[in-house]
Amino acid sequence: MNLEVITSTALDGVRHGFFTRKGGASSGIYTGLNCGGGSDDQEGAVEMNRARVAASMDALPEALVGVHQVHSPDVVVVTEPQNGTKPRADALVTRTPGLVLTVLAADCEPVLFADPEAGVIGAAHAGWRGALEGVLEATVDAMVAEGATRENIRAVVGPTISQANYEVGPEFMDRFMDDDPENGRFFAGGQGDRVQFDLPGFGVHRLREAGVGHAEWTRHCTYADPERFYSYRRSVHRKEADYGRLISAIRL
Repeated sequence: MNLEVITSTALDGVRHGFFTRKGGASSGIYTGLNCGGGSDDQEGAVEMNRARVAASMDALPEALVGVHQVHSPDVVVVTEPQNGTKPRADALVTRTPGLVLTVLAADCEPVLFADPEAGVIGAAHAGWRGALEGVLEATVDAMVAEGATRENIRAVVGPTISQANYEVGPEFMDRFMDDDPENGRFFAGGQGDRVQFDLPGFGVHRLREAGVGHAEWTRHCTYADPERFYSYRRSVHRKEADYGRLISAIRL
């Protein structure tokens, strides 16, 4: 089966893709393109899946670089292929041709960035905590430090959980309201004291506030489409033992 890769015209001219779960070697609850080394999937299947992603990006597997994601605002600048332990961070930036920046997600926002004129790209993993603490703005700042121009940066939020499927409690909303009362616009009424949070809307808002020239969401919901996407929240609701991770990638 061929891989399914979602792309955005906003990133035309830069090789990129938000990969769905289709076309992978994993089986069982991971069936498809699980690229999460942190899952309990068979190591060989994950390596095979990552090799397929690399081939799709016209690269060798060792060209794929990533981070040990910890829901932080931390960004690393990479200049060469990785050997050994991945740095603890949630975003990467490079101006080195041939390197494939990757992030993993299963409801959180995978965000790909590019300033084609400056030849600088970035990739970020933004859950609610990372987005609130500034990982998207930090990625933009790191790109500017590498020579990008803020208004030339294009940022695309890939498949993530939609507001209709992201129910949270009042204490969750309070964190956002304490940060900025205007954040109330990203919450809608739910059942009882529950509310629905618009994670991709919040991410796009933060990107625009950071001054990027263009920001959008692909409008794919991970929770609502089990045939195409892994979802942490869906796996919890189904009482599954684990879940796969989707990969998103970009290269110069």
